[in-house]
Amino acid sequence: QVQLVESGGGLVQAGGSLRLSCAASGPAFTSRALGWFRQAPGKEREFVARISWSGGSTFYAEFVKGRFTISRDNAKSTVYLQMNSLNPEDTAVYYCAATRRYKLGSENNDHYDYWGQGTQVTVSS
Repeated sequence: QVQLVESGGGLVQAGGSLRLSCAASGPAFTSRALGWFRQAPGKEREFVARISWSGGSTFYAEFVKGRFTISRDNAKSTVYLQMNSLNPEDTAVYYCAATRRYKLGSENNDHYDYWGQGTQVTVSS
C-alpha cells in the first residue's frame, strides 16, 4: 500500500512562489509515475503536471507551462511541484497521485491508484 502526504501549501500573494512536496511511503516508489492535480471550490479536479517513474519525462497543463516545475527525488521518495508567478486562479487544493500502470503518468485522474490528502494553496490578489 502506497501512502502519499503533501505539504508546503499556504497563503501567498500574487506573483509569489511556493514549493509543494509529496512524500511517499510503501513499496516501489521508483516504479511509479506521479502526478499533481488541483481542485478549486465548485470545480472538478484538474490535471496540473506529471512525471515519469525515472523523472526523464514531464508534462504540464497549458495553464502552468513556464510557471510550474515538477521534479522527483527517488532517493527521498518525494515528488515536488515548484510554483512560481502564482495568481489567484491557482487557488485550490493540490493533490499528488501515483500510478504504476502508466509509466509516463497520465492527465486522467482515473489512471492513478493512490492519492494524498491534499494541501491548500491560496493566492491573494
